[in-house]
Amino acid sequence: MPKMLHTGQVIIDLVMAVDALPQIGGDVLAQSASFEAGGGFNVMAAAARNGLSVVYLGRHGNGRFGDLAREAMNAEGIQIGIAQPAQRDTGLCVALTDASAERSFISYIGAEGEVSVADLNSVPAEAGDYVYLSGYSLLHEGKAQALLDWTLGLQTTINVVFDPGPLVESPDSPLMQALLPRIDVWTSNSVEALRFTGAADIASALDRLADHLAENVLMVVRDGPQGCWIHQRGERTHVPGFKVTAVDSNGAGDAHAGVFLAGLAHGLSAVDAARRANAAAALAVTRWGPATSPATAEVDALIRESSGV
Repeated sequence: MPKMLHTGQVIIDLVMAVDALPQIGGDVLAQSASFEAGGGFNVMAAAARNGLSVVYLGRHGNGRFGDLAREAMNAEGIQIGIAQPAQRDTGLCVALTDASAERSFISYIGAEGEVSVADLNSVPAEAGDYVYLSGYSLLHEGKAQALLDWTLGLQTTINVVFDPGPLVESPDSPLMQALLPRIDVWTSNSVEALRFTGAADIASALDRLADHLAENVLMVVRDGPQGCWIHQRGERTHVPGFKVTAVDSNGAGDAHAGVFLAGLAHGLSAVDAARRANAAAALAVTRWGPATSPATAEVDALIRESSGV
């Protein structure tokens, strides 16, 4: 069975729940606060909980945050591909969730912001595997070029998955121009797709993405509670979401991406994998914290409940 090789960044989130963000120079009291593994960990945990073997091909730090990151990955059964910790510690993200369930982030990059081709070759990618690239990685000078060179050297039998994230805003950079033809699966939310393409709606964004990507690329664009859109070879399908009461949207998109890839790896069609991913994201927003993806049994249960079986 294929595996996922995640080349993104595992960082530590300081997760805090507040009624509202403070004004500049102001102060508010949080209802809760905790340190949690986050960043790329969320996608990996979602995939692993749904039966996909996962390898972390990013760096991890030599310090208390690195220890937390490794402990969290070991608990999920995620293989740490780069054995030796870096000389600096893993980075930190302050994640603030307000009463509307929206979240705001402030991040500091640590050891995870650097990687070499030798690091990435620590675990070989094999035919059918899913290599997961985060747009955040393209913003780190100590990582971007090595990651691009390694990715472009992969065999075409290996699936390259790209998640642009909120900071990759257009296809115009030299790195993106080089990477776009090699992408096999695009996964993003609607805001990211609209920003990247300059489109006014999801349908137009999918059409414009198709112009930038190879002909057979599978595109998945999440549309919040409405579910997601699948687009491949000119065919577009809306996969409805599940009605739930959201308390925290942090990590929902990551849960969707990880469960979607787990479904593909298990041989599901894109639509069936997306339905499972929608269920996972719906369950994730009913829980506080970043890595709240459900496991297979919970996804199955929600799908059965919604279908009346």
